[in-house]
Order: sequence, then C-alpha cells, then structure tokens
Amino acid sequence: MNHTRTLGLAAVAAIGMAGAAFAEGVVAGETAEGSLAGKTLTFVSYGGIYQDGQIKALQDFVTKSGATLLSDGPTENAKIQAQVEAKNVMWDVVDTGDFTPFVHCGTLFQKLDFTKIDVSKIPPGQVGECSVPAMNYAVMFLYNKDTYKDNPPQNWNDFFDVEKFPGTRGIPGYADPEGFMVELGLLADGVPKDQLFPADIDRGLNKWRSIRDNLVPWTTGAESQQMLESGEADMVMVWSGRGKAALANGANYEPVWQDWIVVKDQLAIPVGVKDTDASHALINAYLGKQAQEVMAQETSYSPINIEAQPQVDELTAAFMTNTPEKQAMAYNQNVEFWVANYETLSAKWAEFVAGN
Repeated sequence: MNHTRTLGLAAVAAIGMAGAAFAEGVVAGETAEGSLAGKTLTFVSYGGIYQDGQIKALQDFVTKSGATLLSDGPTENAKIQAQVEAKNVMWDVVDTGDFTPFVHCGTLFQKLDFTKIDVSKIPPGQVGECSVPAMNYAVMFLYNKDTYKDNPPQNWNDFFDVEKFPGTRGIPGYADPEGFMVELGLLADGVPKDQLFPADIDRGLNKWRSIRDNLVPWTTGAESQQMLESGEADMVMVWSGRGKAALANGANYEPVWQDWIVVKDQLAIPVGVKDTDASHALINAYLGKQAQEVMAQETSYSPINIEAQPQVDELTAAFMTNTPEKQAMAYNQNVEFWVANYETLSAKWAEFVAGN
C-alpha cells in the first residue's frame, strides 16, 4: 500500500517506543460496556477491502462501547490540515502512510497517551510518539525456482551477487523514494549494520547502479506481480501481498524472508479531536488480538498483535509477518533518519530511477 508521501523538514518524532509505559489494567482489545454510549466516532482509511476489514474488526468495540462508528476517507493530509487549522476536526482516528505521523507529530497528529493504549503486543520498533501500526506487510523478494534450482539465493547479499546468481532482478522504480533501498545497498557494499547512519545515500544507490544491467524496474504493484507470473525476472523485490497473489496464480517462485523490510500503515489521532479519550479507546480496541485476527482474515494483511492467530488459508498464513519466526528475520528501516533527510533522498532517488 504505497501511499504517496508529502514530507518536509518538520520536527521528527522519536520512534521505537514499543516499550512505552501503559497503565496497569489497560489491555489491548478490552472495552468497558457502555463506556461510549451516545458518542459518534469517525474512522478514516484508504477504502476498499482494507477499510471494510478494519471496520469489521471494530464491530466488537462498537457493540460493547455503545458508540456509533462512521467510516470516511480516503486519508488526505490536506484535509486533515484544513480540519486542524479550522479547529473543526471531524476525523477521530486516521489510518495514514508509514512516514506521515512522524513528519507531522505534534502539528497535525497529537502525541498519544500510552496510559490509555496497551502497546505491549506490538513488535519492537513499530510504535511512535504519535502513532501505532495499523497492520504490517513486507518488502521482500522471490526467486524463480527453475532458474536457481538447488542453489537458490538466501538473502539480500545474494540478490546483489550477479556473478554467483546471474539473472535479472525486478526492483521498485516508482517516484516515491525508499530509504530502505539505500540501506540495502550500503549493507551489500559492506557497511556494518551498526555504522549505517548517517547514511551515505550516494554510496547506497551506487551499489544498485553497479548491477544496473541486471535490473528491471517496476512502478506499480500490478507490474511486480506480473513479473512473477510471466517469469520476466529471475528475482523480484515485491510487496508481500503481491508476491502471495502471484503464487496463488501459479508463479513458480520461492519467497526469501531473511531481513524482510517491515512496512506498515499507521493509526493516529488528529490534533483537536473532540474526544481524545474515545479516540484512544478505539485504537486500544483495534490493537486487540481478536480485532487483529478479524482484520487479517478480511484483508490478508498481517496483524500487528503478536498473539493474533487469524484463520486463513495455508498460503496466506505463510505470508503473515507477526509470527515469532518472521519477526526474528524482520528489518526495520530507519524512519527517523529518512524523514529528516527526505528532500535529499528524494532528489537522489529521482536521479536513480531516471537512469542516472
């Protein structure tokens, strides 16, 4: 769900707050009977089966709390800004793209009160001052089993090794810059993980340029899926949902999960909502085990509650990222750094995708 990001040099919120304190007795998913009777909340997201699944996941919250829940969207920063500036905020909880709440923390989105939200079941590194994750998916790659047979690539270093693993690689080539692409390039170029930052953007992108002849860019999720289904590229870097869909359609590829890139939508509360307690209560309900299971079952996106066990088919289950095994292999990009350096990253990324 690659949402277009409009970012600037706004103050960056601290991230990695999965250990944030929460009040004893507050449990994700629990809602007091009748606690919001007579109140109306508006939940905003990106529409389609995703938002439908989110609303279904909140039905238990609606029933128990007595609140009326309205659904609106799609999420647009300009609309949020207009509401905040007019001091007439109509959206109580908003699903946003990955970077947005970090850019606008304290300006468009308020800092969350973690005495009212239980974040103890969210994987480490995914909670910010102004947001919690709404769902997870992965950026990872799949390889053609016919091409590599008994000697398959096993990690990102292998993805870059065109001598040991010859063949074409499908990679993102869309306009939105991706910091993780720089991080992967730097790691493949020998930079130790604990010395990545401040990141040398040129060096990271130059590593990709060094294998340019083997790269096939894609600009939409549909294109990346088609690469897999047609066998156009020997390895394809994709959003996990597209990889899963290609396998469901018969693509003869195998996923590689080592150091999959954590990607997530975020839940945030606009500055100036009429009832912050009610907004916090909705988020806390959404983070519960049962709500996350419903969300995952309805949408095929991965739940962010590590205890959730959605009842899905075998292939969908294989692409769920909240399991201990998947979490042990997860890689969190440095969102804080990329937000702070977004303009520089954008300019250099634009050169790269233009073929320069």
